Amino acid sequence: MSTSETIAMTRLWTEDGFRDDDWKRVEEAEALAGNGNHILPLEAFLALEPAAREDALPRLGVEMLPGETVDPLLPFLDRLPLVALAFPAFNDGRSYSKAELLRTRHGYRGELRATGDVLIDQIPHMLRCGFSSFEVTNETALARLEAGRRGGIPLYYQPTATASRPGKYAWRRLAG
Repeated sequence: MSTSETIAMTRLWTEDGFRDDDWKRVEEAEALAGNGNHILPLEAFLALEPAAREDALPRLGVEMLPGETVDPLLPFLDRLPLVALAFPAFNDGRSYSKAELLRTRHGYRGELRATGDVLIDQIPHMLRCGFSSFEVTNETALARLEAGRRGGIPLYYQPTATASRPGKYAWRRLAG
């Protein structure tokens, strides 16, 4: 399958269902001359002229690969509307850790997007780690999400980045 075919088959899903994607991927800073929201690779985002980056920040998103650290983004998190974390393969879980760090330790409140190899059985855990949107290309995942069947396990043993509904922990701690 070619890259253009994959992009054409990609659909954006949130807990509210499928929606149109208002973001466009660009590889280099020169593409920012136009209007609209753009997702840049981390390296290209950091290479922007500081004044130009500040001016464009409300319409910039950053995509991070699993091997990249979140530290360079920390000064921008309060103004950055979207961080996309890549899953190049289903068995590479480093982006789960980044999502948890961004939500809990660094207090990121913008859109946190999972990109790449997003499978249906990963989505419930991704939601618990703080992801808010998902670029889905997998046919099985698309079909199940269209049918409203996202799966998951109803009881959890550990707290997570997103607030759980009362009664969902097997060992729920109560205030005294």
